[in-house]
Amino acid sequence: MPSTNHHATGGYGLAPVQFSRMTRRGVLLGLSLPQLVVLGVALLTVVTTLYSGGGIAFAWTAPVWVTAGLLAVVPIGGRKLIEWVPVVARWAARTYLGQLVYRRRVIKPRPAGTLALPGDAASLREWEDPETGAAMIYDPHAQTLTAILGVSHPAFVLLDPGEQQRRVSGWGRVLASACRSGRIARIQISERTLPDSGTGLEEWWRTHGTDDGSWAATTYAELIERAGPAGERHATTIGVALDMKAASRQIRTSGGGMRGAAAVLRQEMSTLTTALRAAELTSTGWLTPGEVAVILRSAYDPAAAPALERHGDLGRDLAMAGPVAVTETWDRLHSDSAFHAVLWITEWPRSQVYPGFLAPLVLSSGIQRTIALHYTPVRADQAARDLRKKKTELISDAAQRRKIGQVEDTEQAAELDDVLQQEADLTAGHGVLRVTGLISVSAPTVDDLDAAVSAVEQAAIQASCETRRLVGQQAQAFTVAALPLCRTV
Repeated sequence: MPSTNHHATGGYGLAPVQFSRMTRRGVLLGLSLPQLVVLGVALLTVVTTLYSGGGIAFAWTAPVWVTAGLLAVVPIGGRKLIEWVPVVARWAARTYLGQLVYRRRVIKPRPAGTLALPGDAASLREWEDPETGAAMIYDPHAQTLTAILGVSHPAFVLLDPGEQQRRVSGWGRVLASACRSGRIARIQISERTLPDSGTGLEEWWRTHGTDDGSWAATTYAELIERAGPAGERHATTIGVALDMKAASRQIRTSGGGMRGAAAVLRQEMSTLTTALRAAELTSTGWLTPGEVAVILRSAYDPAAAPALERHGDLGRDLAMAGPVAVTETWDRLHSDSAFHAVLWITEWPRSQVYPGFLAPLVLSSGIQRTIALHYTPVRADQAARDLRKKKTELISDAAQRRKIGQVEDTEQAAELDDVLQQEADLTAGHGVLRVTGLISVSAPTVDDLDAAVSAVEQAAIQASCETRRLVGQQAQAFTVAALPLCRTV
């Protein structure tokens, strides 16, 4: 959770924020449980062979304890070798089972109410709320029910600092209400760029323009006709997922089943729209099944997006909105008309930054990408327990390091400061949110994709963020990053 310095700097009323560092603690002395296990195997092998067989047995068992030691200490790609074992094992199993390739069965019909999505997203079910007309996505495995809201807002970077601070405070109240609810499993903010079909410019010209046949009007109309399809537009959605386990009592009170869950979710939807209105964010309405279908189809098949927008009746069937073909490789995904890659924001800014620090990422032009921020609310009592446990472990680790003469690391001291700041914020009444940032990048060819990924990585550096390309799980990560369905990876 970012901590806020409430003292404005420079007299402009805009306060900086500082994000907590990513936790890198281990079970003991900074070592994770897998590292301790393999080091324990290595130590046990050495001791056993020395006592039972002497030097000869020690030499014969060298491959065992040397391999275990290397697995525990050698890093590759920001992870120790032992931490790569489950990723590689799962990738090998999926390769053996043929789960890296998806082809839609055109002739065989899908079960009624299911979404035509590949992988573990195939279990998702659709439910159209009879009262609001909104599309609700049911995840039977995670036991969540998700609704998606379209949002429009002014350009944040063009506002004056005082207005920016006021809107940041309003958005903070929106997130705080989600923390107090206790029934929300996740909130997903998706900001995506889409190829513009030109309908927006044409509609604006028909509404505000004056087509009097003059040279200026004719030239302007021709410019709109040519520039519209070559441009791009930004769209923002907010997905809210109801935790059906946490809200089980309210669901039973409301009639049980999907109707009861939809009634409880409508309460959260109403609360969210009210909070957004207070934060001066304009909602364009809860997305209908047809609108969700266009988003899903456009994510897997970006080339079809302009046609779907121009022809409002096409591609509006949610049961047929998935891809026709998907092929997953180690570090990318190929679906229909595009190649995709997903980046994980592993480090948020470590120094104090001002709201709007993501502008280099959000305003990057010429790149088709989706920035997805997943907020997981933590109940106040659970957050207090976690913070106390984390603080105790950090203090105990520091005492253990001093006892064995190990030099104290400034990063570990800074992590303790972050925990203390979070504890103070929680005591002051603020909520605790776990934030995960993912960036999905799409391009028509592999070379274009690599260039776009490189540009996004450079934009992330300008935003003081560190990104890492996910490997071995691109298909699952794509459904989390590019689709506004409030899923987890």
